[in-house]
Amino acid sequence: MAAYARNLFAWMLFGILLAGAFASEEAESGEEGDEDGEAGGHAEEESTGINCEDGLIIPLWPGTDEMSMGDRFGRGLLYGVLMLYLFIGVAIVSDKFMESIETITAQEKEVEVKDPRTGKTQVIIVKVWNETVANLTLMALGSSAPEIMLSVIEIWAKGFHAGDLGPGTIVGSAAFNLFMIIGLCMYVIPDDEVRKIKHLRVFIITATWSVFAYVWLYMILGFISYGKVESWEGIVTFLFFPATVYTAFVADRRMFFYKYLDKKYRAQRGVIVQSEKADVENRAEEKFKDFDEDMDPALAEFEKNRREYINSMKRIRLENPDISLIDLETKAREEVMAKGPKSRAYYRAQATRKMAGKEDAKKAFSRNLHAEAEAEKAALSAEEAAEIAALEKKDDGVCRLMFDPPHYTVMESVGTFEVTIIREGGDMSTTVQVDYKTEDGTASHEGDYIEAIGTLTFGPGETQKMVTLEVLDDDVFEEDEHFYIRISNLRRKDGKPMKEIEVEGEDGKKTMQANCQLGTPHMATIMILDDDHSGIFGFEDSEAEIVESVGTYELKVQRISGARGKVAIPYSTEDGTAKEGQHYEAQEGELSYENEETEKFISIAITDEESYEKSLIMYVSIGEPRHIAEGKDGEGVDYSELDAKTPEELTEEEKIALLGRPCLGTNTRIQIRIKESKEFKNSVDKMMQKANNSMMVGTSSWLDQFSDAFTVQAEDDDEEGEDGEDAEEKMPSCGDYVMHFLTLPWKLIFALIPPTAIYNGYPTFVLAIVFIGLCTAVIGDVAGHLGCFINLKDCVNAIAFVALGTSVPDTFASKTAAIEDETADASVGNVTGSNAVNVFLGIGIAWTMAAVYWEAQGKEFIVPVGSLGFSVTIFCIEAVLAILILFIRRNPAVGGELGGPKLFKTISAAIFVFFWVFYVAISALEAYDVIQPGF
Repeated sequence: MAAYARNLFAWMLFGILLAGAFASEEAESGEEGDEDGEAGGHAEEESTGINCEDGLIIPLWPGTDEMSMGDRFGRGLLYGVLMLYLFIGVAIVSDKFMESIETITAQEKEVEVKDPRTGKTQVIIVKVWNETVANLTLMALGSSAPEIMLSVIEIWAKGFHAGDLGPGTIVGSAAFNLFMIIGLCMYVIPDDEVRKIKHLRVFIITATWSVFAYVWLYMILGFISYGKVESWEGIVTFLFFPATVYTAFVADRRMFFYKYLDKKYRAQRGVIVQSEKADVENRAEEKFKDFDEDMDPALAEFEKNRREYINSMKRIRLENPDISLIDLETKAREEVMAKGPKSRAYYRAQATRKMAGKEDAKKAFSRNLHAEAEAEKAALSAEEAAEIAALEKKDDGVCRLMFDPPHYTVMESVGTFEVTIIREGGDMSTTVQVDYKTEDGTASHEGDYIEAIGTLTFGPGETQKMVTLEVLDDDVFEEDEHFYIRISNLRRKDGKPMKEIEVEGEDGKKTMQANCQLGTPHMATIMILDDDHSGIFGFEDSEAEIVESVGTYELKVQRISGARGKVAIPYSTEDGTAKEGQHYEAQEGELSYENEETEKFISIAITDEESYEKSLIMYVSIGEPRHIAEGKDGEGVDYSELDAKTPEELTEEEKIALLGRPCLGTNTRIQIRIKESKEFKNSVDKMMQKANNSMMVGTSSWLDQFSDAFTVQAEDDDEEGEDGEDAEEKMPSCGDYVMHFLTLPWKLIFALIPPTAIYNGYPTFVLAIVFIGLCTAVIGDVAGHLGCFINLKDCVNAIAFVALGTSVPDTFASKTAAIEDETADASVGNVTGSNAVNVFLGIGIAWTMAAVYWEAQGKEFIVPVGSLGFSVTIFCIEAVLAILILFIRRNPAVGGELGGPKLFKTISAAIFVFFWVFYVAISALEAYDVIQPGF
C-alpha cells in the first residue's frame, strides 16, 4: 500500500515539474513584451495567481527573477521532495490525532433504560459520543485537519487577504474524495460482492449538505455579495457546521418526522454490526426475540452487540470444546471486534501506519488482548493458590480438642456406636482431660438413648479418643429425632494452669492465649432415624433451580420417618417450557431402596446451550412406593400377605404393622427451573464492559511512544490469510528499513505528544492539532514557493497536488474499509460528511476571521471569484451526478453503492475517475485562460 502511494507521488511530481519548467520558459518570453503595458508589480502578481512572496515561516529562495529551465527544475524537484516529506509528516502526526479521537469517542457511560418487553429498568453501557455526531465532528475534523488548517493559516500568513491555495485545496480534496476514492472503492470489491450504505438517512443528509456547501460557497461569491465576503456570510457558513451535525443526528435517532417514515429500516449504530453471512452454525445461534419498534435505541444497540458476543462465544466453544473460559473470552472479543465495522479513525490511522512502517493496529490489539488474557490467568492462578492456602490448616501453636466429624446419623436399631474426639496442633506432650455429656434435642434420654457423662484423658502424644453412645429401639412409629454430645472443662491433669503463648489472629493481631483450647466444633449432633416404618418418600422441596451448565443434575428422593425393608418407587420427567431432547434428556424408571437406605438420586442430563438468558421449566414426579418382601429378618412384614386378609382377620399386631407401610410425602412432584449459566452470563457481561472499546491501541507512556518510534515493523500483505496471526512473523524488508529511517525524525518529534492514556486523550488531541498546524503552515509556504519556481498557479497547485497529498491516506483508509467492512458507511458515507465539514470549518473560520478583521477597519474582505467560482460550479455538477449514480446502484441489478457485477462496477468506477480527471483538467485550462467560460 505504501509503495503505491510513493509511486503515485513520484509520477505526479515528475510530470508537474516538467510541465511547469517548460511552461515557465514560454511565460517568461511572453512577459517581456508586455512589461511596459502593465500598471505595476502588484497588479501582475494578482493577475497571474502565482505566489512569489515570502511565506509565513519559510522565506522565498532569492533569485526568482532570472531562472533558467534547469534552475526551475532543480528548485522545483527539491521543493517537491520537501513537500512530499511534509505530507508524510502530516500523515504521521494525524495518526496520533486519530488515536486521540478514537480514545475520546470510545469513552463510555452507564445509562438506565426501560426494557419495553419486561417493563424493568436496565443499566446498560453506551458510548458517550453518538456515532453520527462523532463521525461529523471529531472524525471528519481528523481526516480534514490538514485542509482546514491550511485554509486558516493561509489567511493569517497573507495578512488576512484571500488566497487560492486554501480554498483550492478544500475544493480539490472534496473532488478527489468524492470521485477518486469512491471510484477506487467501487472497483476493489471482489466481483459479485456488494457493500451497501446502512445509515441511508444520514447519508442523504450529509450528501445534501456536501453539495449545498459548495453551492453556498459560489452563492456568497457570485450572487449575494459579488467578489467579497461579509462577516455575516462567514458566520453563517460556520453555523452550517452544527446544523449539519444536528440534522444528521435527528435522522440517525429517528426524531421528529423521521419516526413516521418506513419502520422496516432500522439504523444500527453500534460498534458491532451482525454479519449477514451464514458463517455461524445453526446450533451456535442464540434464539432471540425481535426488537420492538419502540425500544430505546441505546438498549437496541446494546442488545445487538451482546448477541454478537453470545453467538461468537457459542461458535468458538463448538469448535474448541476444551477451551478455557479466559481464552474463550479473548477469542470471542478478538473475532467480534475484527469482524465488526471500524471507525473512520481506525482505517485512517491504519493507512498512515503502513505508509510509515509503524505497527499494525490489528496486531497491536490482538497482542494486547492476549497479554490481558495471560495477566488474567496469572491473577486467577494466584487467587486459586490463595484459596488453597486459606483452606490449609494453619498451626498457630495452639493445641485444640474437637469432634471429628461433628454430625452422625444412625438407625434406631443401631444399638451402640462411637463418636470421635480428636486433639491436633501445638504441643501435645502435656496430659489433659476434658468432660463430655449428652444433651436432649428432640430425642429424650428417658426413652430414646442412654445418657452419657464422663471424662476423657489424653496422654502425651495421644490424638484421638472415642465415646460410646447407645440408642434405645422400640416399635413405635415416630419422627426422626436427634440429641447432642458436648465437651467442656478442658484442663491439665496435674491441675496446673494452661501455659499462655502469643497467638497471631486472622486479622494479624497478636494476643496471649492458652496453649490448649477447645476447638470448633466442641459439640456433635446425632440424628436417630426411625426404622419401624417403611418410610415416607418425597422430594425435599416442591421447587428447584439449576443452571444449564450443571451437566447432570442429581435430584434427591429422600426416605424419612422410617427405613425398614426394601422399597421401589417409580419416577418420570415431564415437559414444561423445557422440552425433552432439546433442553434435557427424559428419564423414566424405578428407584430401589435397600433396607435402612434413606436416599436415592435421579440423574437428569441437562443440555448446555450456553444461553445468555434462560428460564425454562420441567417437572419430575414419583409414584406410589411398593414394598418388596424378601423374607429377611429385620426388614419388616410382607404387606402383600396382610393385604390379602380381611380387616376382621387381622390381629392387633398386624393392624399396627400396616400403619408402617411405605407412603408418599408432601412433595411428590417437583418443578425444576433451568437457568442460564452464571459463568457464561458473567463472561458476556464482562466483555460488554469492553465492547465499545477502540480496536486502535493507544499509548500509555512516553517510553512506549519512543520505543515504537525506534521499532522497525514489516509491512503486512493486504491478502494476508485468516491464519496470518499463527504464521511465522514476517521480517522487515529493505523497503521497510528505508521508510523507517526516512520517517524516523517525524516519529521522534511526534513522540513528544502526550500519550492517549493521559486524561482520556484530550491533551493528545490538542497537541496533535498544534503540530498539524505547524506542518501545514510549512506546507503552505513550500507549495507557494514550488508554484513560483515552476510557474504553477496556486489554484492548480491546490487541486492537483496539495489536495492529492492530503487525501492519499484517506484513499487507502477507504480502500481497506471497503474491503473489510460489510457496509459502505465507513468508505462512502464519511466522504460526504467530510466534504461538508471542509467548507463549513475550513472556509467558514478563515473567511470569518478575515471579514471581521477588515470590517473592524472599515474595509471589505475582497475574494476574487476567478477560478474558484468555476471550479466550484464544475464540482457541484459532477457531485450531483456522482450521488445520483450511487443511488441508482442501489437497484437490485447491482445491489449497493460499492462492488457488484464486474461490468457495472468497472463502468461506474471509470465514470468516477473521469469526473476527477475532467475536473482537474478543465479547472487547469480555465486557470491558464486556455478556455474562458465567462463566469
